[in-house]
Amino acid sequence: MKPDDLLLLLQDFYRDKLALYRRHEAGARLVSGYDANNTYQYILAREDTHLEWLRRALTDLGAQPDDTGAAPAVPPLGKGKGAARALFEDDARMAGEFVARWRERVAKATHAPHRKMLELTVGETAEHQRFFEQAVAGRVDLLGRRPDTQGTGGGVMPTRWVE
Repeated sequence: MKPDDLLLLLQDFYRDKLALYRRHEAGARLVSGYDANNTYQYILAREDTHLEWLRRALTDLGAQPDDTGAAPAVPPLGKGKGAARALFEDDARMAGEFVARWRERVAKATHAPHRKMLELTVGETAEHQRFFEQAVAGRVDLLGRRPDTQGTGGGVMPTRWVE
């Protein structure tokens, strides 16, 4: 793979991953269930790491990351648990499409460190897909189980950061 081809691969991958990240930010704002929202926060933290890896790879190659892309639209959801389920289904679908779109392209990368970074990102996106599929199935122990005596306080706060 020529350096220009590697740069194009990294730029395309970055834009695609950034769109998924922005979509998950929108999803986190819509899901108030404690366990599901925590899962979104976990996914966002991992995706933030993926994007940072990609930014560094791009700048090391003399390019600037393109942050201008828009997030995929959130579909009409309705209300209540059905709305969250529709969002999880759509996020699972989008994660699966991302993995299918990139797995083969990443395997062709000849720069071993960048290929490994991309493989890890694709693999973790497949894990995120599984989280969303488990949420669709009604699972609440997506990131682990809590003791039966521990509750969630009824949901998450309306803002992500509180000082």
